[in-house]
Amino acid sequence: MTSSKLTFVGGGNMATSLIAGLIADGYDSQLITVSDLDSEKLAQMAARFGIHTEPDNAKAIEDAGIVVLAVKPQVLESVARGLAETLQNTQPLVISIAAGVQETILRDWLGGDVTLVRSMPNTPAMIQSGATGLYAGPGVTDEQRDMAENILRAVGLTRWVDDEAQMDAVTAVSGSGPAYFFLIMEAMEAAAIEMGLDNETARLLVLQTALGASRMAMESSDSPATLRERVTSPGGTTERALGILEEGKLRELFAKALSGAQTRSQELSNMLGHRLP
Repeated sequence: MTSSKLTFVGGGNMATSLIAGLIADGYDSQLITVSDLDSEKLAQMAARFGIHTEPDNAKAIEDAGIVVLAVKPQVLESVARGLAETLQNTQPLVISIAAGVQETILRDWLGGDVTLVRSMPNTPAMIQSGATGLYAGPGVTDEQRDMAENILRAVGLTRWVDDEAQMDAVTAVSGSGPAYFFLIMEAMEAAAIEMGLDNETARLLVLQTALGASRMAMESSDSPATLRERVTSPGGTTERALGILEEGKLRELFAKALSGAQTRSQELSNMLGHRLP
């Protein structure tokens, strides 16, 4: 684990999750600083993690080797412009976890001459089970890529993309993805209750089944298609259910849904960057 001084600008849920994961992985808490306007939040984080806190963003990043921008996309421009002068002088690695803000736009807000990694973690990162897409801007060294990956890996799996446009696909697949699975669980639970199971039994069976299926897929070298085939006996109940889902064009519906999410990600990115589509 790197020993660079690390500053989080913004102390929200994702920053808190990253800090918890980093400290659990052995990162020295005395090397971590968080800046935020909420003094109560800073006090809570200092007490919980033993880290440094600072209400002034520019002061917080003065001696940082790595700066993580962990503020909402809607306020990122004003925050970034307020950091630009300091960043131009100190030249740390900057990691953005703000959804939708393109690397070129953010680099411009930060003054132009910065090494910048854009990332897209998803909400399961808050329980150290996240999936994060990473994109390295111009000038990011192999060492800095490793630094960024080590930080985001503290909350789950990381994968690099070579083309920033693929970050919209990352958003559609993993950024929005947890909600798709929640919807499936919701629908299965409602169907189970309709078939006569009590609420608690329906909920627990659905959740454990989802967990078990996910773990089997993660721990197996076989594809989901192969795993599906193995649990589908000819003429059995699973085959009957899957046949109905296929008749309902579930695959086509998912393809359309993810394509829609990707398109919306592109639209929001243009809006946040003040760029015309």
